[in-house]
Amino acid sequence: MSNLITLTDPTSAAAEAFRSLRTNLQFSDLDNPLKTLLITAPTADADSANKSETIANMAVTFAQGEYNTLLIDADLRRPAQHALFGLDNNKGLTTALLDGEDAVRSGGIENLSVLTAGPTPSNPADVLGSKKMGALLADLKTQYDMILVDAPPLLAVTDSSVLASKLDGVALVITAGKTRRDHAEDAKKLLQKINIPLVGVVLNNAPKDTSVGNY
Repeated sequence: MSNLITLTDPTSAAAEAFRSLRTNLQFSDLDNPLKTLLITAPTADADSANKSETIANMAVTFAQGEYNTLLIDADLRRPAQHALFGLDNNKGLTTALLDGEDAVRSGGIENLSVLTAGPTPSNPADVLGSKKMGALLADLKTQYDMILVDAPPLLAVTDSSVLASKLDGVALVITAGKTRRDHAEDAKKLLQKINIPLVGVVLNNAPKDTSVGNY
């Protein structure tokens, strides 16, 4: 878990930024609080490099805030959460859907569970868009306060689009100085076209604001 700043340096400015992100998500809609959130990036190049680490840190932050949290790795093409949390990937989301087995495991800290991706299927988009996936999410939603879903880049494949319709909303991860403006705009337009709520954007690699000093 060496890449998880929220664990290795919880007093850092970056860790505090994740706590601010958690608060913003909590208050994004007071009438309909978020319980399931898909996190993705516009493209598979500069954006996706930090996507999975960002989601993992978000999950840790929710768990630290005493939310019973589940992190699902639904990036069945390039799964990363098992490596970030030091877990094997012999079982996970795909085996849960195929065999109905309970593949959820501890994330190593209190209040955090992880459902890794599992063996890679030949048809990821069909798996994520299936009725079984919808039923699994409905069941898990009754067990957890917050479910965060790591999904493939939005513009690269259709996986995120078909899965997003089963969740409360989407957050985009973009990278300062790397993400192209047209890619960010195209991702937003795609979500609007398929009527998926864009909750907000997580900006990575932003320069530190020295004007706030120690605060």
